[in-house]
Amino acid sequence: MNKLFWPVLLSVLSLNAVAQSGPDDESGGGPNDGPPRWGVGLAAIFNDSPYLGEGTRVIPIPLITYQGENIYFRGITAGLTFMRSESLELSAITKLRFDGFSVDDLGRKELADNGINYRLLEDRDIALDAGMAIKWSGSAGEFEIELLADVTDTSGGQEVAIQYGYPMQFAGGRLTPNVGATWLSEDNANYYYGTLDEEVARGVINYRPDAVTIPHVGVNYFRPLGNNWSLIAAVKYSMLPDEIQDSPFIEPNTNGTASVLLGISRGF
Repeated sequence: MNKLFWPVLLSVLSLNAVAQSGPDDESGGGPNDGPPRWGVGLAAIFNDSPYLGEGTRVIPIPLITYQGENIYFRGITAGLTFMRSESLELSAITKLRFDGFSVDDLGRKELADNGINYRLLEDRDIALDAGMAIKWSGSAGEFEIELLADVTDTSGGQEVAIQYGYPMQFAGGRLTPNVGATWLSEDNANYYYGTLDEEVARGVINYRPDAVTIPHVGVNYFRPLGNNWSLIAAVKYSMLPDEIQDSPFIEPNTNGTASVLLGISRGF
């Protein structure tokens, strides 16, 4: 699976749910006011994968969201909001983690050039994270933080993600430039960018990065199209630290990766 596919998808789905009340809503109530809302749609993501041999992928994806009074579902994230004020929101969340790769998706020649026999590798599997999400919003913008831990013991690691965005009106919609960073614990980084103990026992090189921090910049755009339809777009660029750049699974001279998502959604 593409490393940056799911993070970008998550940011867009979150934007979609937040914006269902419409960018011109001045009530300050946000997406939790009014009746429950569903959203369905379709998008395509263009991803510059950092993994060996994957190149650029164009992937069609469904957009499915639900926003109730306290419960929400945004793609691969489900949450229960248990505290809310005018500016602060705290939620318990679970999130599927699709980071990592299938060995069949990697370039065999590129792996061989790095001295790795693809037959000796293991897939990096889907995991389920759980934790807390905190969101603060006000006239100065929006600040979000997620504290997550792998509850399936796939990597056994933890993640802390922070992001700041400043929404503004633009071309009939809401444009939100953002900046942030994601910290991956040593176990998390080792699983997705290092070689596993069983792989090393088979003769694969031993590469075990420490904890890493991945900064990013991006922009999200949401524009209503009539009463029910919405246009959604997102661009994200992540700067890869040396520990990831040096991974035997990453393309040489890859300093960062970019993703673009374009989609359309209908609210009910």
